[in-house]
Amino acid sequence: MHFQVPLATLSHILFGGHHGRFSTQLEKIRWNHVGESSNRNLIYRFRTFCASRDLAAKKCVPCNSKDLQAMTEESATEFLLKVAGWNLVNANGTLKLNRSWKVKSFSKGLELFQLVGNVAETEGHHPDLHLVGWNNITIEIWTHAVGGLTENDFILAAKINGLNLHHLLRKNASA
Repeated sequence: MHFQVPLATLSHILFGGHHGRFSTQLEKIRWNHVGESSNRNLIYRFRTFCASRDLAAKKCVPCNSKDLQAMTEESATEFLLKVAGWNLVNANGTLKLNRSWKVKSFSKGLELFQLVGNVAETEGHHPDLHLVGWNNITIEIWTHAVGGLTENDFILAAKINGLNLHHLLRKNASA
């Protein structure tokens, strides 16, 4: 999402002017339309943001790229802030993303897998899908080719977060 701000308005913000009503309006715009994440940086008294929707707008790069390397746990922890609901798991030295849901029924679980599968095929990046019992779904994402996490994994997690899954989930389960 991009916002266009008239040059006169930007000048007013940067170089002064009346603070009262305009500052209040600007604050409302920031909170209602930008959607701050807890991972924000302060640069020149302006906040920069990278939210889940920024990742969801990206495309996964091919895993056979020679430049693709597993990220550090520190980098993965920073990226994790951009994909709500996902957990960072260290499985015998391999960092993975993990998320679980409870679905209404076995068939709803299969529907969820189909929706995720469609996204995975489009991205060319495939998660591990688990249906345990009749209604417990767990998805694990990591880049097998590098034995850890890359930005691709967070892109896929963000795209999965963007899916409308509410009609598949149990009411008392969080998505």
